[in-house]
Amino acid sequence: MKLKKLVDALVLCALAVATAAQAQTWPSKPISLVVTYPAGGGADTMARLIAPKLGEALGQPVIIENKPGASGQIGASAVAKATPDGYTLMLDASSFAVNPALFAKLPYDSDKAFKPIGVIALFPNVLLVNPGVVATSVKELVALAKAKKNAISYASSGNGSAQHLAGAMFESAAGVDMLHVPYKGGAPALNDVIGGQVPVFFGNLASTLQHVQAGKLKLLAVTNAKRSPILPNIPTMAEAGVAGYEVYEWNVLFAPAGTPEAVVTKLAAALQKTLDSPDVKARIAQLGGEIQTAKPEAAQQFVRLQTTLWARLVKERGISLD
Repeated sequence: MKLKKLVDALVLCALAVATAAQAQTWPSKPISLVVTYPAGGGADTMARLIAPKLGEALGQPVIIENKPGASGQIGASAVAKATPDGYTLMLDASSFAVNPALFAKLPYDSDKAFKPIGVIALFPNVLLVNPGVVATSVKELVALAKAKKNAISYASSGNGSAQHLAGAMFESAAGVDMLHVPYKGGAPALNDVIGGQVPVFFGNLASTLQHVQAGKLKLLAVTNAKRSPILPNIPTMAEAGVAGYEVYEWNVLFAPAGTPEAVVTKLAAALQKTLDSPDVKARIAQLGGEIQTAKPEAAQQFVRLQTTLWARLVKERGISLD
């Protein structure tokens, strides 16, 4: 028995030495950055923005691999199963925090399978209406919605989507009942709001601002805690009278759980250097985002709070994928 304990102790020491040595030499080869959504989307845009700078900071190329499907589950599942050596990372979006509430079973444990490295940026949503809607403020829109149940409808890219959840949270915070109209994708939903078939849309600022500027949509409020620097005259939801309403789409850099702390520290430092880059700062600001800091513990707390928030809303509003 004593001999076995001695052998076990020696094995553990050897593993610790090997891990420390690996962390000192890491990275010695290219790093794979798995993006859980298709090329061309918001998560992919962020990945392609940070990958070159991250590679420069680490001294190795960061190669993007798009693995979309099942609301990010396919890519996340691949990363959860990857060797936790720092050579496989993941860039995911806000749906990461929603999936545990929407899906009865995930192919991984969201809370235990990943190590957040840092929140890259927060992107506020905006409350938009077709120009034909008589409401010119959030207060007037709420009054219209309260006049008759389900009298006002809002479009989304589907059940459980970011737009659906933003609308459901608005209903809850404003004390109204609206009619949710799900589409098979954000583009057809937005097109029908522009066309006047559906009056309301909770959209991403970066992808809808062009339509506001063209006069095709009317912008009533932003969903962040403070006014957007690129929309200084547009009130926040709180300023517009809907207290407690704060919604963001976001991106977080993750590593598999079990990645050595020394590697996590190096990754966080490299990500912070990337986020401090003037080019990255300028592009995120141009997209209406709020750049964050690369602090693993803060990122983990943020993801957990977001997961709790959406779990409560999904349960409260009875939201499902059906």
